[in-house]
Amino acid sequence: MSSHTPLLVLKDVHVEVEGKEVVAGVSLTINAGETHAIMGPNGSGKSSLSNALMGHPSYKITRGDVSLAGRSILAMSADERSRAGLFLAFQYPLAIPGVTVANFMRTALMAHRGKDADMSDFRKLFKAEMAALSIDEKFATRYVNDGFSGGEKKRIEILQLSMLQPKMAILDETDSGLDIDALKTVSQGINRFHNKSNGILLVTHYQRLLDYVKPDFVHVMMSGQFVKSGGAELALKLEDLGYDWVSEENGGKVTVK
Repeated sequence: MSSHTPLLVLKDVHVEVEGKEVVAGVSLTINAGETHAIMGPNGSGKSSLSNALMGHPSYKITRGDVSLAGRSILAMSADERSRAGLFLAFQYPLAIPGVTVANFMRTALMAHRGKDADMSDFRKLFKAEMAALSIDEKFATRYVNDGFSGGEKKRIEILQLSMLQPKMAILDETDSGLDIDALKTVSQGINRFHNKSNGILLVTHYQRLLDYVKPDFVHVMMSGQFVKSGGAELALKLEDLGYDWVSEENGGKVTVK
């Protein structure tokens, strides 16, 4: 349930990639305690928006503003945005050969807590969060995402989410490549993280993730814009009818790619 405290606020955000506008004026307010979902066809700008919010250098916010907990983040680097409480779970998590999962998680947590932070609880916290996500302890000594299956990579992303406890989590197609068992486990991890003090922005093509992680609001993105918003029932309608009806409702001004 929302506490009506603005957590992530987007005001008329425009994003360019290699000089091409891919997000064409998006505004959104996510309050603490809320879960929002962005749905849309391929090429609609969903992942571009996610990457731009996190500070990916290839995705440039050319107009508008983005604030997290009342503070503009546009001048912040990606790591500064992370320390401020913004988190992005990638659609395609990268492998990091030579860096173990345990060392990666410890380094990330230390960066968030500060160099003089007490890390005496790390081992206990790390083991508890791995167990909650049904991740075998052997993964602690494996290199990050090196040779991992799609489901294993996504569980490591949610493990990082659980360890860092950000204010705002952006989950970019976390359900892609997951079988039903992995989807349930990952969804449980997301729900366990979520509380009245943080927010979640889910980016997805499909209803199936939303069967387990219930959104308060659903936004349909097409041609780089939000063209329709509603409650959880909107996702069900999209599952039944696809996106063509949204385009028709907008007079054909937005396209399904």
